[in-house]
Amino acid sequence: MSSVGAAAPAAIAPARAARRPPVRTVYRWELRKLASQKRTYLGYGLAVLLPVIFVVSQLIRGHPPRNADSIFAGQIFESGLATPVLMLTFLAPFFLPLIASLVAGDIVAAEDNNGTLKTILTRSVDRGQVFAAKALAAATYGASAVFLSAAVATGAGIAAWGFHSVRTFSDSVVSASEALLLVFAANAFFLIPLLTLVSIGVLLSTATRNSAAAIVGTLGITLVLAIVAQIPGLEGLHPYLLTQQYFAWQGLLRTPTDWSPILHSLWVCALYAGPALIAGYLVFLRRDVAGG
Repeated sequence: MSSVGAAAPAAIAPARAARRPPVRTVYRWELRKLASQKRTYLGYGLAVLLPVIFVVSQLIRGHPPRNADSIFAGQIFESGLATPVLMLTFLAPFFLPLIASLVAGDIVAAEDNNGTLKTILTRSVDRGQVFAAKALAAATYGASAVFLSAAVATGAGIAAWGFHSVRTFSDSVVSASEALLLVFAANAFFLIPLLTLVSIGVLLSTATRNSAAAIVGTLGITLVLAIVAQIPGLEGLHPYLLTQQYFAWQGLLRTPTDWSPILHSLWVCALYAGPALIAGYLVFLRRDVAGG
């Protein structure tokens, strides 16, 4: 009898492990939860509204901006494909990080505030699976907001000013189809620093257990680094600031393509994202279930 009793717990553990759903299933649970939250649509609404406001305001004004800093600003009445490039330049420093922070900072802390995290962690789901699913859901939201904004800006720009060739930062002309591909690629490479910020937001959401503090903290990091970039004497730090990586995608819009800022952004962002995700994972593993 004693041997049977000793073998029973050993048999239970593999059985529980076998019943655990895969990460993709937990990830789908997280996406369904995001789809049911109003904050999700607040960010999407902002991503849609800003490009529409820009296009409408330019149509009302009737002429491109004078003394524009960007070569694309002078082209908005020549090609609708200049609009998504301008919008990415405008939204990258603050608004897209804000939209991503709304979910990244809330993804774990909201469960703490609602008292549902304790229920999740007492189910037959590994903590690593839960953390991975939440991080992936936050990343998915940030990426979808970026491409939603780009799609609206592209569609509104083409509807207003047509599908025509554009001039790049190198003053070379690219066809409309190539420009459309570059718009997609630029937004894709912008995800490198944006998803890095999402990783930091997930860490703060896990560590602070407070949605407001995590959201403000995530966005605050962007603002502080942007301020640091303006302080005289700290120019040597500029290549290593996360906020400087928000514009690495502009290397795609040169002829020939300048890959150096993008490759630089990859390893700099890894220095931010890697420790943030590891720290968040370790904090989550040590979460006190009894205390929520």
